[in-house]
Amino acid sequence: MPDLLEHLFAILSHPDFLAMKGLSNEVPIFIQTYEPQDEDAMRRLVVNLAARLRTQGITPAVVDLFDVLLEQLVEEGRLERIIDKEAAIGKAKLLDLLNNLSDPATRMIPRLIQRNSAPDIRLTILTGVGRVFPYLRTHTILESLQPAMMHHPIVMFFPGHYIQGVGIGSELRLFGYLPTPPLYRPYYRAFNLEHYRP
Repeated sequence: MPDLLEHLFAILSHPDFLAMKGLSNEVPIFIQTYEPQDEDAMRRLVVNLAARLRTQGITPAVVDLFDVLLEQLVEEGRLERIIDKEAAIGKAKLLDLLNNLSDPATRMIPRLIQRNSAPDIRLTILTGVGRVFPYLRTHTILESLQPAMMHHPIVMFFPGHYIQGVGIGSELRLFGYLPTPPLYRPYYRAFNLEHYRP
């Protein structure tokens, strides 16, 4: 983890990265993968990374998607009702309910935009991808982010693998083994941060 912290700090603090140079008109969305069993260590890494960036005068917005969803449900007065009814409505109906309440385009992305509206924010770090699965999926988050948040780089920490290959396109494997559904294989317009050099 110390080597990864140094590597990420070097990239995320680089002026070319922050200015979104060299992207060939692609979206400034980056994915940093990690092994799911390293979740706790990665959370500590993100905290340390954000602190180091701030000491360099770079203000990141660190956003946990699960926390955003919980905040939304609390503000709307829904969280307690959902918890009270969870056992009675069953898993399938609960999943449908959470799918509707976490729609990225109409509910989550507007909240992310609001959190990132401060003029001093230079990049956004997204975490909590595994915590919002299965009612909020990575491909829908990425699709919704593309038109909405292109004014600075976005780095998504992803517990799994990002596979790109000729003929197969892009595939995100959550937790290392859950592939993109075969009927829906989008082209992820996101850079694998492991391969990025400013």
